[in-house]
Amino acid sequence: MDEPHVLLTNDDGIDSVGFRALYDALSRFADVTAVAPNGDKSAVGRAMSREVQVETHDLGYAIHGTPADCVVVGLEALCPDVDMVVAGCNRGANLGAYVLGRSGTVSAAVEAAFFDVPAIAVSLYVPGADGEWQEKAKDPLDYRNATAATTYLVDHALGAGVFEQAEYLNVNAPIHHEDDDPAPIEITEPSTLYDMRAERDGERISLTDNIWARMRDGDIPDPEGTDRRAIVEGRVSVSPLTAPHTTQHHEALDALAETYLT
Repeated sequence: MDEPHVLLTNDDGIDSVGFRALYDALSRFADVTAVAPNGDKSAVGRAMSREVQVETHDLGYAIHGTPADCVVVGLEALCPDVDMVVAGCNRGANLGAYVLGRSGTVSAAVEAAFFDVPAIAVSLYVPGADGEWQEKAKDPLDYRNATAATTYLVDHALGAGVFEQAEYLNVNAPIHHEDDDPAPIEITEPSTLYDMRAERDGERISLTDNIWARMRDGDIPDPEGTDRRAIVEGRVSVSPLTAPHTTQHHEALDALAETYLT
């Protein structure tokens, strides 16, 4: 296809390292318009604002709002002629079915899907103990696996017909280390493992996602073919997904409806 026009957003903020790494990589072959939050809006899901302030930025537009806001504002008001929406690169993986609704990065891709615009959400797996991982992935080169996989998919997925079946792709890449070989791509499904914990201490209750600790310890029961298994073993996980909630016929619910008010 001709030079694709890409709307690039994220939830870490327009000035984050991962965002700039992906912007620079995509700009080598695509027309990229940045429409991203002016600051960190991580883990806000598909939260939506009634009104947002827009500022011009060297890369495009900085939005005082959420990632979902950015997609709506971009597709409706700022750059409605894009071929694809890309969200990322997020510092921190977005793995597992339970994460899809929480992540601002993934939610931006979901929002695009409701506009019938193909989308890719991109995140970087940054291993480390509590707090330790936040000191990593501060160099654009750390994102090389993520940017390489994303540019490949943006360049080829539309022409290959990928989005005739999938509405968006959730991509997670391992962090790149010097002298590493490029990480291969594996097509995956979101893991169904769920291990949230809540612990009460007087008037305070701490909520912990215990999966991260299990990943650090190598305690990963996820089977082959899941996103978490792929990323822990050093592969780029690409999950093809659809956005609308699915439904099916339920005979038991039909029976309840028939006896209502009787």
